Amino acid sequence: MRPSVLVTGGAGYIGSHTCKALSEAGWSPVAYDNLSGGHDWAVRWGPLEQGDVRDRQRLIEVMRLHHPVGVIHLAGLVDCRLDANTPLDFFDVNVGGTIALLQAMAAAGIPHLVYSSSAAVYGLGEFSPADEAHPVAPLNPFGRSKWVAEQIIADVGRDTGLSWTCLRYFNVAGADPAGEIGEAHHPETHLIPVAIEVAMQRRAAFLLFGRDHDTPDGTCMRDYVHVGDVAAANILALRRMMDGGWPLTLNVGTGEGWSVRQVLQQVERVSGQIVPVLVRDRRSGDPASLVGECSRARSLLDWKPVRSALPMMVEDAWRWHTQPQRLT
Repeated sequence: MRPSVLVTGGAGYIGSHTCKALSEAGWSPVAYDNLSGGHDWAVRWGPLEQGDVRDRQRLIEVMRLHHPVGVIHLAGLVDCRLDANTPLDFFDVNVGGTIALLQAMAAAGIPHLVYSSSAAVYGLGEFSPADEAHPVAPLNPFGRSKWVAEQIIADVGRDTGLSWTCLRYFNVAGADPAGEIGEAHHPETHLIPVAIEVAMQRRAAFLLFGRDHDTPDGTCMRDYVHVGDVAAANILALRRMMDGGWPLTLNVGTGEGWSVRQVLQQVERVSGQIVPVLVRDRRSGDPASLVGECSRARSLLDWKPVRSALPMMVEDAWRWHTQPQRLT
């Protein structure tokens, strides 16, 4: 039988790509999701178990039913730009959910955890590219909740022997090259899909926040990594733990920065359309540049980001967003 892996948030953007990658690698993914942000149509490579990540008893029930060898923990609140989310929401879901998951794993005897953290823990960034030793100074409740959860996981590991890996993702982008799954947030706030929606004339213009940053073209620079490469990193981290690897915290990015202007140019190139821009003032707390130093993930996981060149990520995203049969 194929070994089972529990993927919390498995019906979401990164979760569904991770489930597909797990299946293709010979695992049996079990998607655990409350469908508040995920989609049942994105669960195609294993069962969907509905439940909230804060529901410890439901988690235990699912774990005892499927006997996973490990957990890839992707469930949580992500976007602090949505007014509906309060600081308590982020700590309730991202910290409270992680605590409930750790308790359930202990009760069910599940020894391995891959945790999806974020480069948001680095805040404004004292230097770039930022390695894993960069000072942690998150600027918002999302980043702080991710950092607190990292510390809880490390403390539990020291106390119980839990095997864990924390992966700090940079800006995840792109879509499944086969077009089966992709990014489908409501509302959408991420740069590349928003720019694509403007190119498709679903939005009037792209809002550009600041053109006077300390970057070559004045717009913010970020490190973009393909969602398929992130899924591969999740699996490699799990394999390494199962082979006896020690606890790790790793950046997952490319080490290359792209400005907002450069991303918009790529969307215009792929779409053949002009992306109208409305310039607004800088947003408080936006780092001018945040790029990851990711050599440790490459060396310790033998991870290679194979689809993370910006043109390829935009092409994959454009193909997903423009296909007639795309589910929403």
